[in-house]
Amino acid sequence: MKVRKAVIPAAGLGTRMLPATKTVPKEMLPMVDKPVIQYIIEEAVAAGIEDILIVTNRAKSAMDDYFDYYPELETRLNQAGKERELIEVRRAADLANIFYVRQKETKGLGHAIWRAKRFVGDEPFAVLLGDDIMRAKKPVTAQLVEAAEKYNACAVGVQKVSTEAISKYSSVKVSPLEERIFSVSDMNEKPRPEQIFSNYAILGRYVLTPAIFGILENVRPGYGGEIQLTDGLRELCLRDKMVAVDFEGRRYDTGNLNGFLEATIDFALDHPATGPWLRRFIREKAAQL
Repeated sequence: MKVRKAVIPAAGLGTRMLPATKTVPKEMLPMVDKPVIQYIIEEAVAAGIEDILIVTNRAKSAMDDYFDYYPELETRLNQAGKERELIEVRRAADLANIFYVRQKETKGLGHAIWRAKRFVGDEPFAVLLGDDIMRAKKPVTAQLVEAAEKYNACAVGVQKVSTEAISKYSSVKVSPLEERIFSVSDMNEKPRPEQIFSNYAILGRYVLTPAIFGILENVRPGYGGEIQLTDGLRELCLRDKMVAVDFEGRRYDTGNLNGFLEATIDFALDHPATGPWLRRFIREKAAQL
């Protein structure tokens, strides 16, 4: 099982980040010096992904423009001797082979993934949710790809969350295979207390096989009246082998304001251009409180 392709669902309306996302895609909001989605694409590339499909909607053409060449800007930067800026502008366009397809109707995450059927073909593929930024020494997608290839199985990225929080996620029923890797036998979306299988929640990263598409074509609308990916995954894990990877790293939900600010501050503290200044600024502010 060699994973060369990835799908990034990015067709959501960004309602948790209004009013900023009224005209700017939430995936294009700047986090330090790059848009959110560039961090996700860089993670996929670091995991060996070559081809990436972004599932968008009609209001998100800014992503297409961003990962394209901009000759006028590049010429101006070159003439001004701004070599570092020129390198960064070109690097974004050269990260990977990036393709786009629109989700023409808002029918849920499962439907967005189904839109990738023609792009994926008969290959296994990774899924990286457009809201979730991962901060890890080893890319989280790479951790999943390794487990999927080792066990010749689909893989989902999980971490333990509190009993109060699990109702916001997908709870998985697991049994241990080795350290940090489990066999998955069932799951459910946003479970009520009596439906919780475990406190391991699926958090934004997957490696799947094309078998998911045939399942998603027939999945009925579930939670929220939408086609839920978890409902398709549940049927898939009952049919085929699936593992859960308790990945090493921190996940940020940049689709809400608190998560976005947490990620921005943490990444800014690590950035050589902003880290020293931000540390001084935080200390000065804290002294005033």
